[in-house]
Amino acid sequence: MIKLEQLFKWYSQGNNRSFVLKDINLSIEAGDFVSIMGPSGSGKSTLLNVIGMLDEPNEGKYYFMGEDVLAMKTKKRNQLFQAHMGYVFQSYHLIDELTVYENIETPLIYKNLSSADRKAIVSDLLDRFHIVGKKDLFPAQLSGGQQQIVGIARALAGSPKVLLADEPTGNLNSKQGEEIMELFTQLNKDGVTIIQVTHSEKNAAYGHRILEMLDGQIK
Repeated sequence: MIKLEQLFKWYSQGNNRSFVLKDINLSIEAGDFVSIMGPSGSGKSTLLNVIGMLDEPNEGKYYFMGEDVLAMKTKKRNQLFQAHMGYVFQSYHLIDELTVYENIETPLIYKNLSSADRKAIVSDLLDRFHIVGKKDLFPAQLSGGQQQIVGIARALAGSPKVLLADEPTGNLNSKQGEEIMELFTQLNKDGVTIIQVTHSEKNAAYGHRILEMLDGQIK
């Protein structure tokens, strides 16, 4: 499903290159659950952003469902992302001017769904995450944990084939964190491919395999 070949990402500093990703070779099959671990600055989030088509490598190949992602025009890449991927960001990335309901609905606007279908999906997610009472609030009126829950609900709204999660439980209490990881486990059993970046060994253990990163490389 996902194949990365000889991927490099660097930033130029004068005549020097500062590598963020070095010679990444990685295959992820449909239905996999992969946890990526490593110290801060090891390239975990950058790798996730490349897989999520939010960042581009300087060199290498990236194939998603058999298609050459890096050869695509931006519009096609965006369509591919919207059709098949959900992203849980570490810093939420909620839209401040939209309510909780509207934030969760956002990915559905790109799909040709009727307003009734959109309403049914959002209502189901509000109910599933016990945030019906927050639906008319704005992100600034929520705690960090509540914003994270809304971010996860939004990522799931479009029924993604692939769920990318950057420290998905970082701002949740331990009970909320366990509930989210159990939800991920169930989604994975239902066929969703999950790639998560985490510092938590407990959360990483939910994955089928753990990739350790150090200095931009998979160890």
